Amino acid sequence: MASSAGPEIERLIGLLARLPGLGPRSARRAALTLLKRREQLLLPLADALGEAAARVKTCTTCGSLDTTDPCAICADGARDASLICVVEEVGALWAMERGGAFRGRYHVLGGLLSALDGVGPDALRVGPLVGRASEVGVREVILALPATVDGQTTAHYLADRLAGTDVSVTLLARGVPVGGELDWLDDGTIAQALRARRPA
Repeated sequence: MASSAGPEIERLIGLLARLPGLGPRSARRAALTLLKRREQLLLPLADALGEAAARVKTCTTCGSLDTTDPCAICADGARDASLICVVEEVGALWAMERGGAFRGRYHVLGGLLSALDGVGPDALRVGPLVGRASEVGVREVILALPATVDGQTTAHYLADRLAGTDVSVTLLARGVPVGGELDWLDDGTIAQALRARRPA
């Protein structure tokens, strides 16, 4: 770390360096910026972190993060309770909400199955998902999982686990993105787009 800094600054840099996307150099720059702009950045950030630590909790229904339980999405009566969209983590839920196209409910798995990392079904929120899918009125479970080996493995496992329920299990379409050009796409994306083609 920065040998000329005191232990408090080194601790700040060390903690910042643990955040995704921040290595030791970026953490040093962030710490320096925070310390230089103490009133505008550091103190408000410290207050926000303290408040988030005290108030934010995990929704016992869907696994999202909010200050209420159930979360605002689960408590919203205007949302379609017959649709459950399964996502890997809360960040994926936020991405879906940013688009504004989905008006159903969510289920956060808390990760993906991964033999290499030792993540099995018991480490994920699979049981609660099966329970929710079995509730009266639920008609479709949408698996919005990454197009990776672990994501596809998890999707196949969930489809098998949900086979005993009366719900339709669907996957997000994959293929050519809006505004995408074919010569910039990888072979797998083009192949998937061909398989998922639909009438014009």
